[in-house]
Amino acid sequence: MTLSTPVRLVLRWLALAYILALLVVPVSLILWRTFQPGLSQFVAYITTPAAIAALDLSLLVVAIVVPLNVIFGVPTALVLARNKFRGKGLLQAVIDLPFAVSPVVVGVALIVLWGSAGALGFVENNLGFKIIFGLPGIVLASVFVTCPFVVREVEPVLRELGTDQEEAAATLGANSWQTFWRITVPAIRWGLTYGIVLSVARTLGEYGAVLMVSSNLPGTSQTLTLLVSDRYSRGEEYGAYALSTLLMGVAVLVLVVQVVLDARRGRASA
Repeated sequence: MTLSTPVRLVLRWLALAYILALLVVPVSLILWRTFQPGLSQFVAYITTPAAIAALDLSLLVVAIVVPLNVIFGVPTALVLARNKFRGKGLLQAVIDLPFAVSPVVVGVALIVLWGSAGALGFVENNLGFKIIFGLPGIVLASVFVTCPFVVREVEPVLRELGTDQEEAAATLGANSWQTFWRITVPAIRWGLTYGIVLSVARTLGEYGAVLMVSSNLPGTSQTLTLLVSDRYSRGEEYGAYALSTLLMGVAVLVLVVQVVLDARRGRASA
């Protein structure tokens, strides 16, 4: 169906107004409030010990979560793309569960499971390994909400790739490990990289699940998103704006990487 020129113009302006209202205007206001006290004050807000500790913790969680997603996500994608088995639909639904479940519910579920009074509370009570209200709890929450990204980006690539190249490598004498590293990994590199970028962005911005399983102590278990909320709730609005801008800056860097990867993938497939 071909739309008339007036209709196309109306739709175009509606889309532009939608983007302005929901994205450009709010972000512009945050940036204006951030730098309203001056650049030196902005630097002071983001270089406090609490802000540096929160950024370090957020980056540490990313450094743990992303490799875990890759280690477990790629084999899961291989199983889903290469095999037919009973319960495959159920496994697909479980992988997509983080898209449907509220992150707050995820946090509550982790407390019920790993808390001192939970089903696996003996890990903390008897073994002395604290999970909830510590770094392990934050990592578990972040892994849960980001686990679908690598699987969902790699699986379609594997389906499109097929098994011809892998079977050819096997006939030439390559073992399974050699086939995986020399054939499969180079073929899925764009999907894998895109999944990693999405995982990084989601981990940095996660709030609800992390809020439930973190003690929210500055310098100990307070991520950057939790620090933004803490500053705002304490009435330190300009500090919250500055930290939000810092978080947006990191997110923009991730977005730039994503755009560059999309462009390179487009040139590679052309």
